[in-house]
This record gives sequence, structure tokens and C-alpha cells, in this order.
Amino acid sequence: MDFLDEVVITVRSGDGGGGCVSFRREKYIPKGGPDGGDGGDGGDVILSADKTCHSLSDYRSRRSFKAGSGSPGGGNQCTGRNGEDLILPVPLGTIVENAVTGDFIVDLVRAGERFLLLPGGQGGKGNRHFATATNRTPRMAQPGIPGVELKIRLSLKLLAHIGLVGLPNAGKSTLLASLTMARPKIGDYPFTTLIPNLGVLDLDDDHSIILADVPGLIEGASEGRGLGLRFLKHIERTGVLFHLLDAADGTVEGVLEDYRRIRNELEAYSPALADKPQVVLLNKLDLLDDGNGKVARIGRALEEEGVPWIGLSALKGQGIQDLKRLILLNWDVWGLEGLYPREPDPSCAKPEVDG
Repeated sequence: MDFLDEVVITVRSGDGGGGCVSFRREKYIPKGGPDGGDGGDGGDVILSADKTCHSLSDYRSRRSFKAGSGSPGGGNQCTGRNGEDLILPVPLGTIVENAVTGDFIVDLVRAGERFLLLPGGQGGKGNRHFATATNRTPRMAQPGIPGVELKIRLSLKLLAHIGLVGLPNAGKSTLLASLTMARPKIGDYPFTTLIPNLGVLDLDDDHSIILADVPGLIEGASEGRGLGLRFLKHIERTGVLFHLLDAADGTVEGVLEDYRRIRNELEAYSPALADKPQVVLLNKLDLLDDGNGKVARIGRALEEEGVPWIGLSALKGQGIQDLKRLILLNWDVWGLEGLYPREPDPSCAKPEVDG
């Protein structure tokens, strides 16, 4: 799989270049004095939130990174070249922690945001800075300050307005493909989705949202069974959860039990996750001969529990327009406006120095 959502890497800022010991030597100027230049500063380590990145897979094979070191100073007051900054692109939603102490460092959620993780070492001063009235020929210069090394943990929690949850083969990937340009793998067997998938849904000219399809949950997912535990974190930041149920599979009581089973797993993993607004989508109506009013009975039971629902067929497109209207009607209620700004914030245009 090319999807990677957690990795530990070691980063080091560049070393500062050493100052130069040099004396001016020109024709007719036998005592020109010291003219040693300063060393260049080492490169910084900068984290950059890049909306074109969708996982941490670029850090799968390489785990150590170093910024460029500054060049030493030269004669004739020549300053050494600064080291090249190390800019590490990470996906939006990346949490950075100290891998040794576990201390939180930064959470990058804005597209284009930059964070100065480690400043480069300062270049040393040349001997021209040390000339005094009593020591006009200083033969000393400062060495450059070494860079700083840090082991960090990058943890990705995908940013999405709506999270799609449900049992395996409930139709989440098919719905994502129907609503967006995403093309996740789709099959008629459990665990077709092995990694989270994202898609962008343009509702109209003014409203656009991101949907996240995570691998299907099974009973015991919160305890590590199946694929659910690893990927449940990717719906923690969503504004609302769409819970897909296979309305054509089993009895009314069986479908309701599927709903309660997944809800219990969400609550066991995180009560805050279970408290998010939820909408049940009764999917696969195209496979259901509903002469006995099965959908209506499921709907009444859900309404008694205070859960809104809508019937649809993700495969045939039935009910898709109703679903889009439902999202627009609840746009403010679910707090979807401004959840994740897409454009860079002006304050993030330059690296921020902490302290």
C-alpha cells in the first residue's frame, strides 16, 4: 500500500560556517589589518503543509534528513554562503510530536502553512570583528554553531468535512465515487477499501466539501480487530458522519443491529466521535423489493432514536440529489463552513520562529 499515516524521522538543521582569519595584503598597504569574513548560517528545517500530499509515503524509505551547512568565510571580508533550507512537505492534518518525549510541537491544517522546526546554526565571526586598540592583528575567529538534531513523529489525521462509516461492503466507496471524482477500488467482497480515500464534492459555486471513506468497521474494531482501529482516527476531525447501511441485506432488526454495532464501536473508540452529528444512509435500494415497507419501518425505528436518515442507491444514483440538498440545508448546523481553509493564510507565508 502506498498510504502511510505515521512515521518517525530524524531531522537536523545545518551547521554554521566558521569565520575566517585573514589579513589585508595589497600593494603599498603593508599593514592592512584583519579582513576575515563571517561564516554562512546553516539551513533551517521547515515543515510545509502541502495540499497535493495525501500520505506520508515519501518518508517510507528515507528516515534521516539534514539541511545544508553554511560555507566558511573568506578573506577580503567575504561572507560564506548560507546553507540551503530543508523544506519537508507534509499532508494537511499532520500532527508533529517529539518522538523521544512525546511533546506536541505543531498541527498543520492550513494549505501553504509553514513552520520553522529547527533553526540553522549561526555562522562564526571572522577575525576582523576582534581587532582592538591593543590587538590589531587578531589571529582568531569564531567557529560556526552546530545545527540541532531532533527525532520527530509525524502522524496524519485526514481532514474531511464528512466521514463515511459502516460495515464492510455497505457501499461507502461506491457512494464516494458517485459524489466525487475519486475512484476508489470497488468490489463485492468485504474490505475492498484497505486505505482511506478522499474525494471533493462541489455542491454549487459557493459550497465545496471533502469526504473521507475509511475501511469498513467490524465488531471489535475499537479493540484492534479488522482494519478499523488504525483508521478511525481519520474521521475524528470531520463535522458529520454518514453511516451507510445495506438496506437490502437481512431483516429490519438485522439492519438496525448493524447500525447499533457500529455506533457502539465509535463510542468505545472515542465518545466525542460518537457524539458527532450522524445521518444514516439506507443504501442499495435498487436491490430491494420493498413491498412490505422495510425501508419505512427501519426509518421509523431510527427516528424514534432521534437519528435522521435518507434512502438511496449509490450505484444507480437514486437519492443522490436529495443527499446533496440535505448537506446544503444543514451546512451551518453541522459547522461545515470554514472547517479547513484551502488557501494559504497570509500569516503562514514565512516560517514562524518559536521564541
